[in-house]
Amino acid sequence: MTDAPPDAEARRAAAPVICYPDDTLPPPDMALYQRAREDMRLVDSVTVPPREARCFRAAAGQVVRIVSTEGPQVGDLNLWSASTLGERFYSGKTRALHGSHVTTGDRLWSCFPYLRPMATLTADTLDWYGIDPHGGAVHDVIGTRCDPYTHRLLSGDAYHHCCHSNLTRALADETGLPLHEVEAHVHDVLNVFMCTGFTPDTQQYFMKASPVRPGDYLEFLSEIDLLGALSACPGGDCGSEHSSDAAACHPLIVEIYQPASGALEGWVSPMPNGYDRSHGAFV
Repeated sequence: MTDAPPDAEARRAAAPVICYPDDTLPPPDMALYQRAREDMRLVDSVTVPPREARCFRAAAGQVVRIVSTEGPQVGDLNLWSASTLGERFYSGKTRALHGSHVTTGDRLWSCFPYLRPMATLTADTLDWYGIDPHGGAVHDVIGTRCDPYTHRLLSGDAYHHCCHSNLTRALADETGLPLHEVEAHVHDVLNVFMCTGFTPDTQQYFMKASPVRPGDYLEFLSEIDLLGALSACPGGDCGSEHSSDAAACHPLIVEIYQPASGALEGWVSPMPNGYDRSHGAFV
């Protein structure tokens, strides 16, 4: 190990600076969104079987609710613009703007060059959990999704019901595109209900048993027309392992709600980011 410089402690003591202060970030009108929830009606429902994924669609202004049903189960969520797979959920920028775990009032942002809110979280029945003594919290945007490539790298064998593969199959079924083409559109996820953090000593990403109970849900308002896909992770509650058939797994339900007419009066679906994309070349 390299010897520490004489001023090592002073360097370690440098004050942290928030990379993206959010005081100028346009806030969602949560009072309006909460009023819109009051008289909304269920218009569609999709059941996601254990160790599988299913797609769903939600129009701008509709509300999507992901519900735990029979037992503790984690879900891996992908989102795309309904008009183009090129605009997709950007977990890294969502993490930079809102933190490693999201809850009511946070937004799910899309990738460059669009960078706009795709969804705003409107309800979270696990918001009581907070940060536990291990540093764990719920609904993370730090994990990438379990996948067959990392599984093969670490174990040497093939497992076909990792969330990456589940999402790939579901997107291929929904779009009619071949697997090898849609796989490139499957992206880092929002880990719904998953309890995760980083170990204090080695800073390794950890998971632990999710506190989710039957009836718990995470809900968001669709800010744009959305195509979504949700995988019921093979890890079940992710309290032991994933990428295998060892864990007890349960279905998840995606419910789509329509707010009452006029309930979102004044709300406008956000436009793509206004940056001119010149990147300094034409200044």
